[in-house]
Amino acid sequence: MNARTEPAPAGSDAIARPPLVRELLLVAGLFLVYKFGRQLATGHTGEAFRNAHGVWDFERAVRLPGETAVQSLLLHGDGLAHLANTYYAAVHFPATAAFLVWLYLRRPAHYVWARRVLAALTAAALVLHLLFPLAPPRMLAATGLVDTARVYGPTVYGDPATDSLSNQFAAMPSLHFGWALMVAIGLIAATRSRWRRLWLLHPLLTLLVIVGTANHYWLDAIVAAALLGLALTALHLPHRTATPAGRPRGGAIPAQRDEPSLVGAGR
Repeated sequence: MNARTEPAPAGSDAIARPPLVRELLLVAGLFLVYKFGRQLATGHTGEAFRNAHGVWDFERAVRLPGETAVQSLLLHGDGLAHLANTYYAAVHFPATAAFLVWLYLRRPAHYVWARRVLAALTAAALVLHLLFPLAPPRMLAATGLVDTARVYGPTVYGDPATDSLSNQFAAMPSLHFGWALMVAIGLIAATRSRWRRLWLLHPLLTLLVIVGTANHYWLDAIVAAALLGLALTALHLPHRTATPAGRPRGGAIPAQRDEPSLVGAGR
């Protein structure tokens, strides 16, 4: 993430950076709420499978590409399927955490914006998980898809009947895709490298992985992108603030008209 950036006004990042302990507690609290919220949606097996049949039929009715076409690419060899399962299991949380840590250290104002957007996206996703439980395609016999994690490993899920650590009926929206897309958007906004749009490969690869491993439908990613779009519309990327000498730490004033906006904003 060491991309070329514009120089910031002296002291502006330090003033904008929130207290570390507060942020650690806040992010940990949001994660616990996320895990608890997913647990609230458990126990709706029948409804989750009815919704899954509805989603599958709807995708076919609107002629979305078949998920089987993506999975067939992974099934050419055990190694590729195993690699996709590893990406699904190991990249989601670490990549998002690394993104937030880097923004906190290098682009504090971007960090506050990104953390708010991710929190809003996750909260909206939890509401939808509660209102619309959905079995993933790997559980739906009508799809003909293979549960690649169970066959080729590694897997992050246990038996749905006894798995108390995760809600496997919370397929829509896909936070794997929503978070990955926000990571890419956030890094494009926060950097000025000519190659910064290559960060979009992260959500693209994530999309292929979640569909190819039969953990999500195309529609799960589409809904996640729509919710992220609403969050980005409601929570605009802020402009830099400048603090005059001697003003208290919390007393930032709006930047002058000719002061540059946050790096990458509007690009």
